[in-house]
Amino acid sequence: MTTLSPPPAPPTAAIRPKVVARAGLYAVLAANVAVVTYLFVQAGFAGNALIVLGRLAGLYGALLMAFQLLLVARLPWLDRRIGMDRLTLWHRWTGFALVWTLLTHAVFITFGYAEGTGMDPVSQLVDLAETTEGVLRAVVALGLLLVIGTVSARWARRRLAYETWHFTHLYTYLVVVLAFSHQMATGSTFVSSAAARAYWWTLWGVALGAVCLGRLLLPLWRNRRHQLRVTAVIPENDNVVSVHITGRDLDRLPARAGQFFLWRFLTKDRWWQANPYSLSAAPDGRTLRLTAKAAGDGSAALRHLRPGTRVFAEGPYGAFTTLHRTRPGTLLIAGGVGVTPIRALLEELDGPTVLIYRVATEGDAVLHDELRDLAHAKGAELHLVTGPATPDRLTPAELARLVPDVTDRDVYVCGPPGMTSAVRRGLRELGVPKAQIHFERFSLAG
Repeated sequence: MTTLSPPPAPPTAAIRPKVVARAGLYAVLAANVAVVTYLFVQAGFAGNALIVLGRLAGLYGALLMAFQLLLVARLPWLDRRIGMDRLTLWHRWTGFALVWTLLTHAVFITFGYAEGTGMDPVSQLVDLAETTEGVLRAVVALGLLLVIGTVSARWARRRLAYETWHFTHLYTYLVVVLAFSHQMATGSTFVSSAAARAYWWTLWGVALGAVCLGRLLLPLWRNRRHQLRVTAVIPENDNVVSVHITGRDLDRLPARAGQFFLWRFLTKDRWWQANPYSLSAAPDGRTLRLTAKAAGDGSAALRHLRPGTRVFAEGPYGAFTTLHRTRPGTLLIAGGVGVTPIRALLEELDGPTVLIYRVATEGDAVLHDELRDLAHAKGAELHLVTGPATPDRLTPAELARLVPDVTDRDVYVCGPPGMTSAVRRGLRELGVPKAQIHFERFSLAG
């Protein structure tokens, strides 16, 4: 029988893991900005001011592109400390900065050369594309990047199916190849300096290697090692189902309560579709369990899975874990099917714990019997709050009534976006420090 070691106690004076990871990312970015700037200065300032500024913008844009790859590489060390949702958000904002930086590069370079030749900017751009090696590739890369940036805008993203958006996003890798070849062919910083070329090859090798490791090699290796299969499918109510999964050496799978996987069930009609579902029970080294509501075709199809179905799982992902605890006491707040990672956390937590479960009716309280039994066994308080969405039944006053010492607890919140946002505002009104409020958006990323 496998015995898993208990989770570590919350740190008292240590620097928070999230702070360490963020500082590490900032330090990596700042160090590379310094190196790029130094190499640019060493290469000299050939051309007029517009050309000089355009080349510098191009270098910074390429650096942002490499940083973007790192943010969505799904490296376990970063993901456990920051969370896929925040890394993806940073990737998105970095992407918009990248678009503007490379547009600045293209405009300044074109106008800079036009100033020297007397051509109009459009004719100058066409001339550069026809006569200068690598420029046409750069123009194509910028065009693709503008398309990707457009479909990533919030108004467009809401109108596209995930599969369409993701397929379009894959062209980013073509952009990387085209942009890199352009830099190595025409970039004055690299043409005359072997050291600069070696640095640039290393930088991009690390960035692309991180993506290959986190998104391809590690998932393939883990699935080959663990050989996951469905063992049981248990209806929890009319539209919620739990799927039990087993495999080999699951005690070696570094999953924690509160995390999620991207699950692919290898049936003939759904093998290509990945869906993010949280673990609804703390990993015990023998089985994994997910619980999902039939909110779409993929979720609804879970009810029809057969025992023995092969499973391909990417993960575990997420920073919604006890790794980020700062206080001995904990408040767990769940809404609807968002109770699934909360239920897993309750199983793992020690210390004084209060769980508030917000649902429309008692019949909507998924896993309520398990929660009641777990709470009783662990000496935790369980409050089932029922009623329609309005009026708000988790107001700051109500939270303070149910949990008078809320400011001395870590608070984990998971539920519908509207409820999560309202609860976070209420916690801030009550004076709960930001470092003690933990939430995560469980969704596909990148």
